[in-house]
Amino acid sequence: MTGATDELRVYEGVRPTRTGDTALESQGMAPIPEEHRYGGVYRMFTVWFTPNMELSGVFTGTLAVVFGLGFGLGLVAIIVGTIIGSLPVAILCTWGPRTGTAQVPLARLPFGKTIVLPGTVQWLSSIAWDALVGLFGGQAAQLLFHVPFWIGVAIVLVLEGAVSVYGYEFVHRLQEWGSAILIVLFVVLSVRIFQHHIVLPHDTVHGGTLVAAFVLMVTISLSAGLSWASYASDYSRYMKPTTSRAGIFWLTLAGLTASYVWVETIGLAGASVLSDQTAAGVRTLMGGGFLGVLALIAIVFGSITSNSMNDYTGSLAFQALGARVRRPIIAAVVAVIAFAAILWMNAGDTSGKFTNVLLFIGYWIAPFCAIVMIDWHYNKDRYTPSFLRGALAFRRLGNGWPGLVAFVVAFGIMVPFMNTSIVVGPIANALQGADLAFYVGFVVAGVLYYVLRRIAADQQAKQAVTPSVDAAGPGGPEL
Repeated sequence: MTGATDELRVYEGVRPTRTGDTALESQGMAPIPEEHRYGGVYRMFTVWFTPNMELSGVFTGTLAVVFGLGFGLGLVAIIVGTIIGSLPVAILCTWGPRTGTAQVPLARLPFGKTIVLPGTVQWLSSIAWDALVGLFGGQAAQLLFHVPFWIGVAIVLVLEGAVSVYGYEFVHRLQEWGSAILIVLFVVLSVRIFQHHIVLPHDTVHGGTLVAAFVLMVTISLSAGLSWASYASDYSRYMKPTTSRAGIFWLTLAGLTASYVWVETIGLAGASVLSDQTAAGVRTLMGGGFLGVLALIAIVFGSITSNSMNDYTGSLAFQALGARVRRPIIAAVVAVIAFAAILWMNAGDTSGKFTNVLLFIGYWIAPFCAIVMIDWHYNKDRYTPSFLRGALAFRRLGNGWPGLVAFVVAFGIMVPFMNTSIVVGPIANALQGADLAFYVGFVVAGVLYYVLRRIAADQQAKQAVTPSVDAAGPGGPEL
């Protein structure tokens, strides 16, 4: 146990000790001791509300109209999808106070050493989301400060990088301040859009096509909320073990639902006037002047709040791979790589393709959630900081083959059900575009992992018994 404990020392360091503590957090993926916990449960609302108050959600809402849905059905699809996608995040957030451990590092237990696969995907996804959100934020900063594009990008990434480097407490504080600021800015944006005398859309498709369009919009809204599932306990791991689980669950669900439904409904209602999906287009929509400046500030600030969480979670995911690098260093590296990715995307017509690839990869979160939830169901009584302190050491992990097989097979089975610009599976095509991949992946991964973990447990039991029988021999124990 001593060697295992020593292995996690590189992931320990300075921790914030109270709300508002400005110390630079060098603590990494090691579990937070129970005596070092703090923070009010209200934070679960602000940390999940603020990062979604940005314009990508607005433009997501316009897709309902593109698919042919009217305002009524479109709004129902947005609400239903958002709630379904947010439920796993709310559940996983309740694990933070119990374990004191971040989400991807905690997945070391069911995945064993194969955590390298989902951990790498999460780390790369953090960088990719950084780049996509930062591209929009950089455009806004360029217009706001009248500087070259690359300087605008640098401003956004330096600010978000500083927040993520300073760590957990700074991320939470930014989301708290940001919730008030962005609510005001988006109220103004909402009013301005509705002042354009928009006409609420009506259904333009019918029958089976209407049903398929509704299912597809539910899935798109679901994917937005679900994308935070692999981040969940990262932002509740410092909370006291006695913190209300119901409070964490409902406030997380409320924060995600309120933000996504708000911004997507703006897009749904104002689709006819939201044709230019750029920072300049939004400034023009607001009429320029003071309101145009407010719109640009909202875009820049929204990019910083969202990307600070990408950088922070990316640093913890990278440590989960077994990399013995300090968390602040990795967080800074994520921002630097994202800077290069943004300049690359801006240099040519690559951002659209990059977005499509990222959304395609995002399907992985459904099987990931199923696997970690089943493992939690059977092992939650052992998921305490004292147990995890030794069990999470890489050298003590098993090979994790049940988790890897369930993860990979489920993703493969999802492909025929997908409806993306990269892949339109035959089943999705037969269903007139309805995308059922997330639901299929969750169920398949869950069932497969349940069966395979039992097989692995039986194999381990036999291996544990066989040596003792052989050692005894026909004449009894050998002394």
